[in-house]
Amino acid sequence: MLKNKLKRDKIVLIFTISIIFFSCKKQNDKLNIDVSNINITTKIARFDIDFYTTTSATLSKTKEKYPMLFPTEHDSVWINKIHNEDEIALFKETQKQFGDFSSEKKQLTELFKHVKFYNPNFYAPTVITMLTNIDYDNRVLYNNNFLLISLDAYLGANHEFYNDYPIYIKQNNTKKHLIVDVANAIIKEQLQVNTRRNFIDKIIYEGKKMYVLDAYLPAISDREKIGYSSDKHQWAVNSEEEIWKYFIERDLLYNTNPKLNQRFIDTAPFSKFYLGEDNLSPGRIGVWIGWQIVRSYMENNDVSLPQLLQAKEDEIFKKSNYKPKR
Repeated sequence: MLKNKLKRDKIVLIFTISIIFFSCKKQNDKLNIDVSNINITTKIARFDIDFYTTTSATLSKTKEKYPMLFPTEHDSVWINKIHNEDEIALFKETQKQFGDFSSEKKQLTELFKHVKFYNPNFYAPTVITMLTNIDYDNRVLYNNNFLLISLDAYLGANHEFYNDYPIYIKQNNTKKHLIVDVANAIIKEQLQVNTRRNFIDKIIYEGKKMYVLDAYLPAISDREKIGYSSDKHQWAVNSEEEIWKYFIERDLLYNTNPKLNQRFIDTAPFSKFYLGEDNLSPGRIGVWIGWQIVRSYMENNDVSLPQLLQAKEDEIFKKSNYKPKR
């Protein structure tokens, strides 16, 4: 009997792995596009280098090159900034990581090609690298013409400059995560602002953004795209069915309580189920579930990426045939 049970369990395991494999393959096939013939020129302006190597004699030329980055201030303000010891140390540390920006330029070019594939009117913005004294909330700024990247926010999760940062924040202060933040900044400009109040609509809207990340960054891992540590990502994968059951049993799907944002959508060290093992969960677990719903919708419907972005969240939910993985 035990031998037969082990045999049945092995068959079930193989069957389950096969389902997951072919589901992932189907998803990857849909997003595996050839962008080699898309013509993109990526312009990089190293404001960080130009500014911190400027002297009193060359400041006027630097200001002419980057007029949008110099508010109306007396030149002494900029000279003092250039000679500030803390800023000099920050510049030197940044140069250790990004003195050579060629690999990042290659990644940006590949991203821009994917964006243009889905958005023919897209033009690659001028990329300006800079330092902002580790301004976490403004790591990347994008306005169609310019893309500003604060390189001092990507020195490595364990860098001493981030000692005062909580782990769930600084774990994404890495070179690998830079391209994810850039893609997110572009996506934010492309999607209309969500005005729906239902929890299910909110997480599906967030899921839309994550699916666009799938399309724009097909070579980046799910863990990196969502910004989870390895163990918290695995927790999300293993707990999908239980998370969905929790949302259903507590009637959260059509709940409009804004506190649900803080519990399950906003960046946080963990999600707040109000259970004993909450600290094992990652933050933004509602975003992760919304992502899986949108993926299910795209797998089960013949829909293009632009059509997805125009689809209403309630329509996506109804047509997704979403079933959480056990």
